[in-house]
This record gives sequence, C-alpha cells and structure tokens, in this order.
Amino acid sequence: MAQTDPSPRPAPKAVISLTDAAAARVKSLLDKREPRAVALRVGIKTRGCSGLSYAVDYADSKMQFDEVVEDKGVTVLVDPAAVMFLIGSEMDYREDKFTSGFTFTNPNEKARCGCGESFSV
Repeated sequence: MAQTDPSPRPAPKAVISLTDAAAARVKSLLDKREPRAVALRVGIKTRGCSGLSYAVDYADSKMQFDEVVEDKGVTVLVDPAAVMFLIGSEMDYREDKFTSGFTFTNPNEKARCGCGESFSV
C-alpha cells in the first residue's frame, strides 16, 4: 500500500501579482466607480505594431471562466483568453510628470514595440 505525503501542498501561484501601488490604484478606482464594479478585468487585445497589448477595464460581474486573483486586499479578474499570455506577470501602477497607468512586467514577452504600447510572445 502506498503511503501518502501528509505535508500540505503550497497553494497554486496566481496568474498575476500586484505591486502595492497597483493594489492601491485598483482599490481607489473601484471605490470611486458608480455603479460599483466587482473588480478590474485584465485582458489582452490584438493591436499595435508588435501584435498584442494589455487591456484593463471595469468588471461589473465575474464571467464564467475568469481567473480570480486576490492580492493585497483587492480582486482582479483575468480574461480566460489572456491567462496563458500573463502567467507569472506583475501588474504595477506608475505615475510621473507626463503619464500614469498600469504597467506589466511579463516574463512571457519576447519583444516589445519601441513606443511600449504592444508586445509579442
């Protein structure tokens, strides 16, 4: 008879993680939105010179196959079509003198266009 390993298995790693700045911005956006959204949804769109770009929008409801990421007290939904492109990514929020927005550090990127708007895997 085979013995089972009694040690607990680590929880599966989330598709994406959020920095403190990204979590604070997600919370701020959700708190200000009327009507209240359940989360932000992260996805991928076909666009730009490299082929793909990140998309972040309000999610008024969870779709059937959305990947739910709960990190630092906020919830982000990942579009199921984007999961394979985003595994291991980190979502950040940056603000400087001229721009502000969510940025992604994605280990799956093979190339990024010169303007930074799109990427390829």
